[in-house]
Amino acid sequence: MDSCSFSFTFGIWWLLAVTNHMIQSIEGRSPESPLQCNQTLCTLHNSYGKWGDRKDCYALNATYPTTEEELLAAVSFAVKNNLKAKVVTRFSHTIPKLACPADRAAQSSFFISTERYNRQIQIDAANSVVTVVAGVGLRQLIDAVEAAGFSLVASPYWEGVTIGGLISTGAHGSSWWGKGGAVHDHVVGLSIVVPASQSEGYAKILRMEAYDPLFKAAKLSLGVLGAISKVNLRIEPSFKRSITYNFTSDVGLEDLYGEHAKKYEFADITWYPSQHTAVYRYDSRVPLNTSGNAVFDFIGFQATSTLVSEAVRATETMFEKSKNMRGKCVTAEGTIAFKKATANGLKNNGIIFTGYPVIGHQNKMQTSGSCLTSSSILSSCAWDPRIKGLFFYESTAIFPASIFRNFILDVKKLRDQNPEYFCGVDNYNGILIRYIKASDAYLGQSQDSIVIDFNYYRANDALTPRLNQDILEELEQMAFFKYGAKPHWAKNRIIAFLGVDKKYPNYNKFIGAKKQLDPQNVFSSNWSDEILFGKESEKSDGCALEGLCICSEHRHCSPQNNYYCSQGLVYKDARVCRFSNNSSLPFSV
Repeated sequence: MDSCSFSFTFGIWWLLAVTNHMIQSIEGRSPESPLQCNQTLCTLHNSYGKWGDRKDCYALNATYPTTEEELLAAVSFAVKNNLKAKVVTRFSHTIPKLACPADRAAQSSFFISTERYNRQIQIDAANSVVTVVAGVGLRQLIDAVEAAGFSLVASPYWEGVTIGGLISTGAHGSSWWGKGGAVHDHVVGLSIVVPASQSEGYAKILRMEAYDPLFKAAKLSLGVLGAISKVNLRIEPSFKRSITYNFTSDVGLEDLYGEHAKKYEFADITWYPSQHTAVYRYDSRVPLNTSGNAVFDFIGFQATSTLVSEAVRATETMFEKSKNMRGKCVTAEGTIAFKKATANGLKNNGIIFTGYPVIGHQNKMQTSGSCLTSSSILSSCAWDPRIKGLFFYESTAIFPASIFRNFILDVKKLRDQNPEYFCGVDNYNGILIRYIKASDAYLGQSQDSIVIDFNYYRANDALTPRLNQDILEELEQMAFFKYGAKPHWAKNRIIAFLGVDKKYPNYNKFIGAKKQLDPQNVFSSNWSDEILFGKESEKSDGCALEGLCICSEHRHCSPQNNYYCSQGLVYKDARVCRFSNNSSLPFSV
């Protein structure tokens, strides 16, 4: 692309981004239900429209309980009829297929949706506990608690999740303070429906509290133990938060991340490697009488004009096809400048950003997702599969805090070979660094940990390689294999889960609880086993392109497009798909 045409393209992209910011008050259409049934079949997809392996997920039937008694009856029906059952939510934001019941005939599968099981929130003010049924949405819960004079301390940044779903997958915010950033560590009790004997009616409800030996398995269960019915969460008196973003150099990041978390209760860091920029979030609670009524409406979660989403995707695809790294870097520069000017979606008066610090009530500052709650056909969540908008991977790795410094230094070594390698990541949200405390959950973190998230382009066609494929694969393999990071249970490509059973000291205790609560494996499937047991998929042509395998032969990449299996640049044990015009490379590594 010549400089004139590129400048024009970037100018259009920038104009569209600014235009979207100006019209963001226009409501966008709400996402459709991920579970669709006709007279013969029910199909489940996730919010991105495609699972990690791009295979569809089916069941013969689905039920929509509205009470705990109806949930009990649904599980009983599945057990009595020897069906594979999975609980699904109205959001379905997991990337792995944890919610898919079986990979064989749909006739043996059954969906239990909590979409209509969402009307009970009970607040025990005397004991500072809220009890909520599993299908209640996070935003619904946060606002109900706040209206009663309390605050929910921990939550994920994205509000498009249900309570049952978020604790089942280890969803988290960011904090090393108190109980920490992981929501399941604020759970003080729960009820779960599990399979039972015929004499017990094929299903029963177990009420668990912290002293119960099965509680540590059930509060982060991946949905493989049973159907969560109710959750009891610790709450605190209402408070406000004060947030300031400091856009600065990434020099010394490897020495500053720990002290940053100790100084600010809700700290995080967004790292843009290609721009040598780190954004430190100074985020602490302040007294309730502090002046300020702000809102955090994260830019990436706002309703986006369909025109903008499709134009951004088309531009990104054009850069991919032309291998234009510089084009991605210019858009990354513009994206970061835009985020800085708008404080990433912080609004002092609920309308616009006017300056730091930004102070508001906890329920308005801790999580966002305004694209979920609108109805106009003019805009939607930017990744809505009904439009030709964003389509991406999300990788999330969890490190012991003690070794994270070395990972940062390795990433810097990789970046310093060519900063443009990371512009595709920086076009999204860079590398988001968050904090979660040590947990007693069997599948939680055994020590204080650092979580990184990074998003990057995913092609519409599974066999199409992406720009800088090798760099992102090396980053992924460096995290999970060189440093032994744990994968987030609800995110990641399949390879991130390889060997996951060796990474959790209490893993065997979880498996023991699983055998005790669901001995017939009603709530397990080959897909959830693939995640829980860290199984590698059978290798095939192009399997490395989607993270279904690690390449060991060129055919696992895309030799027809000049992508060959090669070793990493910094992490030499990595095996990645690298573009090369050298057709004389040996056929295997």
